[in-house]
Amino acid sequence: MPKKRPQGMFAFILVWIGQVISLMGSSMTGFALTIFAWQISGKATNLALVGFFSFAPTVIFSPIAGALVDRWNKKLVMMLSDLAAGLMTIVILVLYHFDVLQIWHLMLTGFISGTFQAFQFPAYSSAISVMIPKEQFTRASSMLSLAEVGSGVLAPVLAGALIGVIGIRGILLIDIVTFLFAISALLVIFIPPVPRSTAGAESQGSLLHEAWYGFAFILKRPSLLGLQLVFFFGNFLGSFMWVLMAPMILARSGDNTVVLGSVQSIASIGGVIGGVAVSAWGGFKHKILGVLLGWAMSGIFVFGFGLGQALVPWAIAIFMLELTVMMVNPSNQAIWQSKVPPDVQGRVFSVRRMIAQISAPLAMLISGPLADYVFEPAMQNQGSLLNSIFGGVYGSGPGAGMGLLISITGLLTILVGLIPLGIPHIRNVETLLPDFISEEPAAEVAGSQPESA
Repeated sequence: MPKKRPQGMFAFILVWIGQVISLMGSSMTGFALTIFAWQISGKATNLALVGFFSFAPTVIFSPIAGALVDRWNKKLVMMLSDLAAGLMTIVILVLYHFDVLQIWHLMLTGFISGTFQAFQFPAYSSAISVMIPKEQFTRASSMLSLAEVGSGVLAPVLAGALIGVIGIRGILLIDIVTFLFAISALLVIFIPPVPRSTAGAESQGSLLHEAWYGFAFILKRPSLLGLQLVFFFGNFLGSFMWVLMAPMILARSGDNTVVLGSVQSIASIGGVIGGVAVSAWGGFKHKILGVLLGWAMSGIFVFGFGLGQALVPWAIAIFMLELTVMMVNPSNQAIWQSKVPPDVQGRVFSVRRMIAQISAPLAMLISGPLADYVFEPAMQNQGSLLNSIFGGVYGSGPGAGMGLLISITGLLTILVGLIPLGIPHIRNVETLLPDFISEEPAAEVAGSQPESA
């Protein structure tokens, strides 16, 4: 009699452990390659471009990827995504070994990995929706977020310490070994078949029709559209900090990789504590509060991070920022998993991701040149308007302009979280839309009025 494969919450935990190990290696590689790119160029723009080419395809290809994920085997898609990431790491290792690795290589391999990553998010989301009960959605989402940030607790410190001993080559080898854990976990588990729904039957057709279905589903539900527009603006502003954080710290600390690694590790510790807390607590009863209050509070800490000029203030600000962010994504994910039938989640979640994140690549393209050619020169010019107004607070040395730019985006992020609290369609998303299991018609469609305000 064949041995029964792990399923349910136990299967999810196995996948989660595999991701933690794999992401540890990926985080170490990301840290090492950031140092590599900064040392050979010294420009925030180049780091921003690497980030852009890695992230843009996850957004651009999302609608088609989502439609294909709903057709294909979820486990196979997840394994191929992990395998592609591992193969690109091998390519980078070979190029580095022969001393020919350049910035454009990082852009190209990042683009290929990002293309496969466009399939991974909807595949994981829809698979989890059928692996565990609805009551565990927030806990599972927070655990996945915890895997992302938890892998970064030791990764930057380890990478910073090991880069002088085993070099970038050794760190890449570690990454290649760790991604095998993620694939192994997926090989042994059982993922139940996705149940069919009325929405799923209505959405069937050509690939383009099914890709468009995700847009139609969201556009007919203003509450879900409004919720994703919060992420559209929030991710645009948040991308400035995540692109400029490393070059700002390196510029202000005299290229001290230990300081950069410490800040990144402390950020991950904050995320781990936040993830553990949300996993144990289960989040707000009204998930929308976790989303909106989380965005508003994160803006406060982004503002403080830009103000900082040394390790301690950076550490405090980013610790609190990551602690707060862990409320946002699990709460949002739980709302969507409850409102969207599992057999169309690939299509809907891919479009959802596109709406939320399409602004981030634009921010990546803007942030580097804006820092290098506007804010940095202005803050270092004693006679400029920016320096005369903000120089007393931010200083006038390298990194001051990037710090000011980060603080400005933090102030705007506060508004991203607070303004939707006054918009009924967004604030009442959990009551305006029924859970997918009811199979009742939605309480609102485009043009209809909410039942309560």
